[in-house]
Amino acid sequence: MLVVGDLVTDVLVAHAGPLAVGSDTEARISVGGGGQAANTAAWLAHAGAGATLIAAVGDDHAGRERIAELVAAGVRCAVRAHPGVPTGSVVVLSSADERTMITDRGAALLLDPADVTAAVRAAQGVTHLHLSGYPLLHAGSRPGGLAALAAARERGLTTSVDAASAEPLRQLGARAFLDLLCGIDLLLCNADEAAVLGGTGPAEEQAAALTAVAVNVVVKRGGDGAVWASRDGVLRSVAGVRVPPLDPTGAGDAFAAGLLTAWCSGADPAAALTAGAALGAAAVQTAGARPVS
Repeated sequence: MLVVGDLVTDVLVAHAGPLAVGSDTEARISVGGGGQAANTAAWLAHAGAGATLIAAVGDDHAGRERIAELVAAGVRCAVRAHPGVPTGSVVVLSSADERTMITDRGAALLLDPADVTAAVRAAQGVTHLHLSGYPLLHAGSRPGGLAALAAARERGLTTSVDAASAEPLRQLGARAFLDLLCGIDLLLCNADEAAVLGGTGPAEEQAAALTAVAVNVVVKRGGDGAVWASRDGVLRSVAGVRVPPLDPTGAGDAFAAGLLTAWCSGADPAAALTAGAALGAAAVQTAGARPVS
């Protein structure tokens, strides 16, 4: 499986109580690998699926560390290092139930269409391409994201896109984002993203409305489960897996990896949702965005 998108450094700030604005708040702070696409690739490898990440980092110590972490986790990397530009970084303010991200995408904005197209064409034994929505949300990286979808269509690969993040979607505009997705096989979004793209209402209605753009649509609802709608009218839902949460960072990326591993292996929508929910539940019990080796 090919995964396209960001590889960045996460500065995880895990705090137990509310932030004391203008003063001090006790927290546990750690630094490690992040980026929606990179996290999904790591969870795919953890689930036993072969994964190649196509991304861009800076030609710096952070970029080299981020690549080495993924290689150690079993992810193949087609990652270009750009001189003179820092590897992207994200400050993640995380409590047990929510996380807020402060983002500097750095070299991730330089995702090059030629690099992406060459990597997709060169990949051997792949059947599916998964694109993080982040490249599509910014003018600098959008050509690279679109090149990924075009190269996948050229090769006859199935495609999926994760909607990425609600606020950047609002800033770009729902219609502008959806216009970039026509013809994809699967769109994944969480409840906030579904509200931006599909309007208010039950997740089932949001997912069904979005099948005008994608053949299949999944709306993730965290501990409340997930919904799958297909253009042919098939609708499936599963209950959430309730576990004591430690850190929600990367849970949606893990869900995507579990679902894609099952679906691309021939599982039906209900079984794919169940697999996604199980891996997402494992992620919320782990500190940080990646599986613990």
